[in-house]
Amino acid sequence: MMMARKQDGRTPTYNVSVVGLSGTEKEKGQCGVGKSCLCNRFVRPGADDFHLEHTSVLSTSDFGGRVVNNDHFLYWGEVARPLEECAECRVHVVEQTEFIDDQTFQPHRSTALQPYIKRAAATKLASAEKLMYFCTDQLGLEQDFEQKQMPDGKLPVDGFLLCVDVSRGMNRNFDEQLKFVSNLYNQLAKTKKPVVVVLTKCDEGVERYIRDAHAFALGKKNLQVVETSARSNVNVELAFGTLVQLLDKSRGKAKIIPYFEALKQQSQQIAAAKDRYEWLVSRVVKSHHEVWPDVSRRMRSAPEYQDYVYLEGTQKAKKLFLQHAQRLKQEHVERRRRAYLALLPQALDALVPDLDEIDRLSRAKAEKLLEAKPDFLKWFVVLEETPWDATDHVDDADNERIPFDLLETPAAEQLYEAHLEKLRAERKRAEMRRAFLENLESSPFVTPGKPWEEARSFIMNEDFYLWLDESVYVDIYGKHQKRLIDKAKEDFQELLLEYSELFYELELDAKPSKEKMGVIQEVLGEEQRFKALQKLQAERDALVLKHIHFVYHPTKETCPGCGACVDARVEQLLASRFARPAQRRGDADADRINLVILGKDGLARELANEIRALCADDDKYVIEGKVYELALRPIEGNVRLPVNAFQTPTFQPHGCLCLYNSKESLSYVVESVEKSRESAAGRRDGHAAPQLPLALVLVNKRGGGEGGGETLQSLIQQGQRIAGKLQCVFLDPASAGAAWRGHF
Repeated sequence: MMMARKQDGRTPTYNVSVVGLSGTEKEKGQCGVGKSCLCNRFVRPGADDFHLEHTSVLSTSDFGGRVVNNDHFLYWGEVARPLEECAECRVHVVEQTEFIDDQTFQPHRSTALQPYIKRAAATKLASAEKLMYFCTDQLGLEQDFEQKQMPDGKLPVDGFLLCVDVSRGMNRNFDEQLKFVSNLYNQLAKTKKPVVVVLTKCDEGVERYIRDAHAFALGKKNLQVVETSARSNVNVELAFGTLVQLLDKSRGKAKIIPYFEALKQQSQQIAAAKDRYEWLVSRVVKSHHEVWPDVSRRMRSAPEYQDYVYLEGTQKAKKLFLQHAQRLKQEHVERRRRAYLALLPQALDALVPDLDEIDRLSRAKAEKLLEAKPDFLKWFVVLEETPWDATDHVDDADNERIPFDLLETPAAEQLYEAHLEKLRAERKRAEMRRAFLENLESSPFVTPGKPWEEARSFIMNEDFYLWLDESVYVDIYGKHQKRLIDKAKEDFQELLLEYSELFYELELDAKPSKEKMGVIQEVLGEEQRFKALQKLQAERDALVLKHIHFVYHPTKETCPGCGACVDARVEQLLASRFARPAQRRGDADADRINLVILGKDGLARELANEIRALCADDDKYVIEGKVYELALRPIEGNVRLPVNAFQTPTFQPHGCLCLYNSKESLSYVVESVEKSRESAAGRRDGHAAPQLPLALVLVNKRGGGEGGGETLQSLIQQGQRIAGKLQCVFLDPASAGAAWRGHF
């Protein structure tokens, strides 16, 4: 027996014949036993090259074509690769079958007239110019496929794969098949060639059939049995590798793996390849707008793509891509949906903020109301096609308006109901705030100065707790207390004025003795206006002392009327009627200028002295032939103290020179001006006083030089910035001497 031939001096070559039940439908049933699928999967294992349909019913022309070549066997081609644990070898594969005439439904007449069993056991095959077989589509269209001839037109067979279909075949009796296989094996045994029994279609296998097939093999000189599934690509390589190992005794005995163990390994391999391919797809495909032709072209060179397509095929790879693209689209749509829903409460707040407008409207009427709003198109877009997630609007990143048909979804309906509930809750909270305030105003237990902790138990009830937070109660109570205290202080001040005689005949320093204070409290103690401040004794005593100070030192600053004091109101009235101070009597040509000079560390005094040195007698200053009477008020301390105030009862300033020569002195100027303005704004006189004209002046430091690391340029820049903030004129050393006069 020819065990192996050296085709190129190095790689052994084996010729394998695949045989099994064949014939008409009467003999083999409605489908074959899987010989063609087994050959197909072995010769072209890539999933895209595997075909399930291999019909044996042919026309006369197809039977006579070069692929069949008037023979009842097919040449499947050559395989060159390692098989299981074997070294690399070459395997030529032929399939012994029986082709049926599509007219007579009887076997075609061929050059070999023997019955199938005898013909299938042939060890020398010859068919000149016979072409390699791919699939049924090739028949009649040979020019569309690779045309590879059977070597030399002759093929000596080295071994056989005997196929047994263990599935429940249509119109086929397994016992009859096994009887046919037994007769076929007896014929094969005469050739003295190795035989391996291949159980096909184990993915649909019947347990009894598998068991009986094993018993058959055991009874025939302990034939080796390989359980396969061409559809699942399980143990196909093992079947051919087992036969090759029988042909070459030096390779050792093959390790037969049971079908389900091999299926598990195959499934794990496919699952791992699928995971790697899905990772590749997720890395390559970032947009749901990608299309398969472009994506597959970019992935074609990647091992993850090649491995998965080899195992599962292009269609499954495309299906996984489409699933990924669909997930991307769903994620994109979901992001847009969340963005629209997040915007919807703002839209409802803007368009329908009034509960009375929508409280009793149906959803349809509410939508009509929304459409009628002037700002409707600012928040919503009405699409011609629906649903919104099937339109181009979902991909328009620049248009964030809410699709109007989204309002019909359950999530949007919930947000609309939440909007209604929010408005109802706001109305209820407003009602509770009003009711709580009314409760405070009517409660005899809420007195001036009473802490919230003491009053709480008297004024709270369950209704308030259901709708308002503790912080809201505290805020309302605090504001109410302020009004109570202010009113009680005003009433107490009136009481003090009514009992002014009590405050006469005090000591020279206007400090009442303990006995006098006792008399005052005894007299006033019976008055309700005195008792109203019993929880604010310190403030009540302060009001008494302030009143005593006013009685002995009555000025508009100490007047209890504050801004309503008559003296203060008269001054305001006069100031508003006369923009300039009255001329001095007897000097018709002189005007008066009251000037504040603000500066730190002696700057104000030095400039005041220099200005006085330039003045004529009686502090008269001449500018461009006009005589002015000049009054200077240098200020260098805290302007909140009366002694450093810009304005006094006898001095009404017309302007202010703000001097600085360092960062510290500039800070003093800014703070002083701001404090002065705050004091002016805080006077409760009901009138807005005109803002005092200012000029910010950078003066040279005495002794020259620049200290503290400050340059003249930096001081000028700081001064310009502060002048802008204070809205005043800025004068630097070069311009101050000539320009300051024109600003007051």
